[in-house]
Amino acid sequence: MDSATSYEATRVPLPQTAGRGVKVAVAGGFGVGKTTFVGAVSEITPLRTEAEMTAASIGTDDLSATPSKTTTTVAFDFGRAALTESTVLYLFGAPGQDRFKFLWDTVLNGALGAVVLVDTRRVKDCFTSLDRVEDEQLPYVVAHNVFDHEDQEHSLDDIRDALQMAPGVPMLRCDARDRQSVRGVLIALVQHVLDRAALREADA
Repeated sequence: MDSATSYEATRVPLPQTAGRGVKVAVAGGFGVGKTTFVGAVSEITPLRTEAEMTAASIGTDDLSATPSKTTTTVAFDFGRAALTESTVLYLFGAPGQDRFKFLWDTVLNGALGAVVLVDTRRVKDCFTSLDRVEDEQLPYVVAHNVFDHEDQEHSLDDIRDALQMAPGVPMLRCDARDRQSVRGVLIALVQHVLDRAALREADA
């Protein structure tokens, strides 16, 4: 993926990529940064289906780690990012709350793979996302979204153990607000997909 790392993406007209773009799901718990992740890297104005938090969230959505959060995704986020001249990703951010789980089929159907974001303050919140992408047998990577106040006291190995992840699943840190950091996560996912395909071909 050296070419992907060095390529500075320029916006390619949508009609030229619509037939060869691939779908990627972005999952994780409530308030973990999925909307920010998609928006940071999207070359188009991202489609967001955010609504104001209402009384429906009381007792359901844990705002203790995100007290300033006033909106939530009620369907999915959508963005588009070119990693190379031949690799265009269509990003679908899944809603984080259990009450919107019925939308997951739409987000995961036809996806090349998934990025699962984790917040170490609320590790258990990503278990549902991990279970779902594993049930769908999707290749995925896990990205620890580092928030301002976090000192990264937990190593990636600590987080891997807490999530009981398989050794072959890539895990890395990211800043969901930073374009280059998000691109690095997406490049890691594409490389993981290619590596898995090569292993299957070798075993065939």
